Amino acid sequence: MTSKKIAVIGECMIELSQKGELLNRGFGGDTLNTAVYIARQVADEALKVHYVTALGKDSFSSDMLAAWQQEGVATDLIQRLDNKLPGLYVIETDANGERTFYYWRNDAAARYWLNSPNSEAVCRALVDFDYLYLSGISLAILSQDNRDRLMTLLGECRARGGKVIFDNNYRPRLWDSKEQTQQAYQAMLACTDIAFLTLDDEDMLWGKQPYQDVISRTHALGVQEVVIKRGAESCIVSNEKGEQHEVPAIKLEKERVIDTTAAGDSFSAGYLAKRLTGASEEEAAKRGHLTASTVIQYRGAIIPLEAMPT
Repeated sequence: MTSKKIAVIGECMIELSQKGELLNRGFGGDTLNTAVYIARQVADEALKVHYVTALGKDSFSSDMLAAWQQEGVATDLIQRLDNKLPGLYVIETDANGERTFYYWRNDAAARYWLNSPNSEAVCRALVDFDYLYLSGISLAILSQDNRDRLMTLLGECRARGGKVIFDNNYRPRLWDSKEQTQQAYQAMLACTDIAFLTLDDEDMLWGKQPYQDVISRTHALGVQEVVIKRGAESCIVSNEKGEQHEVPAIKLEKERVIDTTAAGDSFSAGYLAKRLTGASEEEAAKRGHLTASTVIQYRGAIIPLEAMPT
């Protein structure tokens, strides 16, 4: 069997987590979380996961690459840029457990992956992939010119038989305006085959609407498979035939929920690990819920490998 390939496109940052006088360093990023959780749940011979971003030539970037390679994520399409560094964010936790996030990412290397010296070679490789996955954050960090270039790349991949997968993951602070985001998302969804839409994000961007209206609007833009994520509630999967499946989430006792970081990213990963290797929409959604319900029982975005569901 010939292995299929998925390229996950986005940004991973250095994470500093502070609680009292303790400061821990890690790495974080929505698409990186998804890439790792897909790679943990599929065999290379069925689906090979590649991560696509840009990093610096610093020791932090080297540590990132080594960690991703250890997870089985291919890093051959990651560019390392002179005079650039990864983005940085700090999580500050107060005495009540409330978290505050601070970001330094305006000149992060990942913003320049499409206009670097090797970007044309990376794009030539990507058009032949079976699947390209990206999120709203993957779009938000790019300049308008690079967003346009990315849309061209996605169209070329689809013309060759590839499929495009998009997770809305809307973060208002990364955009100039709501109107800019709406235009970018409409263009993105017009070249998307599978869309993961967190309902809270859709409501924030477009105004609160029944999920059926969100599904109809997304199908109207040309998306074949729409997955509505509703946190601890059931997810809704709607396909191009007009069939819908409501798949219940896994209910956990409140005390078992430790950290909801990466819940949505891991759901998407579990869904795709099954769906892209031949499972039905319902089977894929069940795996998405299982993955997410496991991840939120541990602190941090990437849980220990031995904690993964079987």
